[in-house]
Amino acid sequence: MNKRDFPNHSSLRVSRRSLLQLAAAALTVPMVTKATYAWAQERLAGTGEVVAFSWGGAFTDGVRRFVYEPFTNATGINVVDVTADFAEPQVKAMRRAGRIDWDIAYVAPMHYPEMHETGMFVPIDYSLWEQESLDGTPPHSRLKDAVVVELDAQVLAYDQRAFPEGGPKNWVDFWDIKKYPGPRGLSASPGKFNILFALIADGVAPKDIWPLTDEKLDRAFNKLDEIKPHIVKWWTAGGEALQLLLNQECVVTSIFDGRAVAAVRRDMPIKFTWDGAYLSPTYAAILNGGPNTANAQKLIAFLNRAQIAAGWTQGTGYPGPNINQLKRLPADLGSLLSVNPENASKTIIEDYTSLVAKRRDGKTNADYIQERWLAWRAG
Repeated sequence: MNKRDFPNHSSLRVSRRSLLQLAAAALTVPMVTKATYAWAQERLAGTGEVVAFSWGGAFTDGVRRFVYEPFTNATGINVVDVTADFAEPQVKAMRRAGRIDWDIAYVAPMHYPEMHETGMFVPIDYSLWEQESLDGTPPHSRLKDAVVVELDAQVLAYDQRAFPEGGPKNWVDFWDIKKYPGPRGLSASPGKFNILFALIADGVAPKDIWPLTDEKLDRAFNKLDEIKPHIVKWWTAGGEALQLLLNQECVVTSIFDGRAVAAVRRDMPIKFTWDGAYLSPTYAAILNGGPNTANAQKLIAFLNRAQIAAGWTQGTGYPGPNINQLKRLPADLGSLLSVNPENASKTIIEDYTSLVAKRRDGKTNADYIQERWLAWRAG
C-alpha cells in the first residue's frame, strides 16, 4: 500500500502489542544459527534456572521468543521471568528484607548510581562474552557492574498527509509554525525531554546541552512559551503519540522511537527523524545475593551476542548497543534504529550523572527540573 493512499484512521487503535508482534513476524533470518548454538553449548551450558525481571506484555513475549527460549535450548538453563512496572523499588525492598529472589534486573540510568554505590550489583564477567560482542559494544555501554540492554529515545515524527512535500526535519522546524502549520503534540512528563528539545530549537549546540543549568532552564522555558499555545495534546501513554498522528489530531509530535519504527515498517503515513533525539539507555544488572549468579552471567553474555541482540531488537522494538547486530537485521529495520551509526550521530545521550547530582537544598537536579516543569505546565 502506498503511504499517501493510507486510509482514514479515525477509528483505528494501534497497540504496542500489535506493533511489536508485527515487527517480530517480519524476522527474515534464522532465530539462532548453528554457530550461536555451538558457542552457547560450549561456553555457557549449565543446569538449573535464572530469574530475570521483565516488564510483561508484548515486551516479555518478544524477549521469551528471541532470547530466553533460545538460551534455554542452547544451554539447558531455564529462564524464569518475573514482571513488574519498575524493577528498582522491588530490588530495594528485597535488599531491605535481606532476601534477593531475582538474579537480573533492568535499571533506569537515573537509579543506577545510587544502587551501584550501595553495592546492589555484582561485576559483569566479560570473560564469558564472545569477542564480537566486545568489539561491537562500545566501552561506555559496558560498565563494571551493568551493561546497556536497550536504548530508548524520543524522536520527532510527522504526518506525511499534512506535509506531502516533506515535513519538519528537526526541533527548529517543530517550532516553525509558519513554515509547518498545524497542531502539535509533546509528552506530558517528565519535562526533561521537552526542555532539551526547546534548547535545540533555540540554537543550543548538542554538545552544550548538559548540564541543565538554571540559565539554560530559563532559556528553555522561554522557548516553550512560544510553542505552548500550539500543543493540542500533552500525551501520556506510549501509544498515544502515534494515535494522534493517525487520527490527524496533530501534524507533528514527539514519539518513542520504537513506536515510530514499527509504524514506518507497517507502511503507516508517518516519517520521523533522529535529529536531536533524546537517547537514554536501560541497564541490565546482576543482583548481589541473587540465587543463580553464575547462570545470570551466562544469560547476560548470551543476550549481548550480535545475533541474539538482533533478536532482542526484533522482539521488543528497542535495540541494545551491539552494532554488529545490524548485520543480522533486515536492512529496512537496521536503517531506522538508534544503533545505526548514522542515526546515533544525530542523537543527544542523556547525562544522568548531572541529573542525579544534588543541589544545595538536597534535591537532585532531576527533581528540581521536574518541579519547574510541572509549575510551568500548570501556569
